[in-house]
Amino acid sequence: MKVLIVVPARYESSRFPGKPLIELTGADGKTKSLIQRSWEAAKSVENVDVIVATDDYRIEKAARDFGAEVVMTSSNCANGTERCAEAISNIKNVYDLIVNLQGDAPLSPAWFVDDLIDSFKTNKKADMATPVLKCDEETIRALKKDRSQGLVGGTTAVFDKNNKALYFSKEVTPYSNSKNTEIFHHVGIYAYKPKALKEYINWPIGPLEEAEGLEQLRFLENGGYINCVEVDGRGRDFWEVNNPSDVPKVNSMLQKLGIS
Repeated sequence: MKVLIVVPARYESSRFPGKPLIELTGADGKTKSLIQRSWEAAKSVENVDVIVATDDYRIEKAARDFGAEVVMTSSNCANGTERCAEAISNIKNVYDLIVNLQGDAPLSPAWFVDDLIDSFKTNKKADMATPVLKCDEETIRALKKDRSQGLVGGTTAVFDKNNKALYFSKEVTPYSNSKNTEIFHHVGIYAYKPKALKEYINWPIGPLEEAEGLEQLRFLENGGYINCVEVDGRGRDFWEVNNPSDVPKVNSMLQKLGIS
C-alpha cells in the first residue's frame, strides 16, 4: 500500500495566529518550531512519503529550511482536509491512502499512524479512519478544565459497537456523572481513501461542522463512514497545541518523553 502523509499548516488562526512557527523546547533544551516537530513525528513512520502543505510563504521557507518537501495550496482551504485534497491534486504521484497528520500534533507516535493504515486491511467499508484514545481520569480532568475556562481543548469521539463514528465534539462527551463511563479523546490524525477526499471538497460546510469547528463532521453529515481506531497510548502522554496555554504543557511532555 502506497501511503502519503500530509502535514497541513496555516499561519492565520483565530485562536493562535502564527501557531506553526511557535517554538517548542525539547528534552535537550533546544527549540524547534511546532511545524518541524509535527513533520518529524510524520517522518518517524516507516515506508511512507511525507509533505508539508501550506498557503503561507513563511511556513514554506521554514519547512524547506529543515528539509521538508512542501506543496503550496491556496488560502481558500477551510481546513486541513481541504488542504490535503488540494495538495494531492497538485502532485503527480498516486497513493492508495492519504494520511492527514495535523501540524499541531507533535506528540503523535508512529504506531498511531501504523494502526490507521492497518485498519483498512480489515475494514474495507470505511471511507476514512481516525484514532481514538481511551481517557484516563487525569485527561478527563484536563479536558473539563479547558471547557470550564472557555478554552477549546481536545476533541472527544462517540462511536458504535463496531467502532463506526457517531459524533465528535469539543465538549466532553458523552456526559456522565459516573466514573465508569468511557470517554475517548479523538487524536487529530485522519487516513482517507483518495475517493473520499475528492467527494469531501464537493460537499458544503454543514451546520454541525460549522457549530463545532470540526472538519470530520462533514463526512458524517453526508453519510460517510469513519472508522474510529482505538489506539494504545503505551503510557505515553498525548496533547495537541490548540491554544497558547498548551505550549508549556507540550514542552513538559516533550521533556518527560525525552524528545530532543
